[in-house]
Amino acid sequence: MTRIAGSGLILASNSASRKAMLEAAGIAFTAKGADVDERALETEMDGAEPGEIVQALAAAKAAAVSNGQADALVLGSDSLVEVDGRRFDKPSSRENAAEHLRFFSGKIMTLHSAAALARDGQILWVGSDFARLRVRDLSDDFIAAYLDAEWPAVSYCVGVFRIEGPGVQLFDSIMGDQFTVLGMPLLQVLDALRGQGALLS
Repeated sequence: MTRIAGSGLILASNSASRKAMLEAAGIAFTAKGADVDERALETEMDGAEPGEIVQALAAAKAAAVSNGQADALVLGSDSLVEVDGRRFDKPSSRENAAEHLRFFSGKIMTLHSAAALARDGQILWVGSDFARLRVRDLSDDFIAAYLDAEWPAVSYCVGVFRIEGPGVQLFDSIMGDQFTVLGMPLLQVLDALRGQGALLS
């Protein structure tokens, strides 16, 4: 594993997919969930573009965790789904998840993912990317069977899917970077870590 200079890297998230991405890339880190009122921040930014909102959320998480973590680099990340001009957060219940999937059926989903680095409460870098995923026509029977298999695991997933699992069955095609779809623009993150001198260039 590649160790980060200074006091190390803290991932401001308990997301299994984000942890797996860093682990697979050989990056040593610890994880600590961020205490950020995401819905309040989204409300404050009402009318902003989805890409701006997801960057603000990632930065807020990084800054929140980095306060009191002397000399540690903190990586915050967030994802947001947009379909037909509507933003979607994680489903609040299985019924809500089914409603989301019925709305997504036959449409293009735009998934925005952002990341930010902070140290001592100060944002050092913010990056983002998006992918477009074409959702196939989903029958009610499929949605029920899918949630039988995937709930409650997908309750933590914006878009109600884990692309590395059965969620791949939701889509006809995917246009974009695989890491962005998994929930973090990893190549940009690695470049930013090199830019901060935390990884060898």
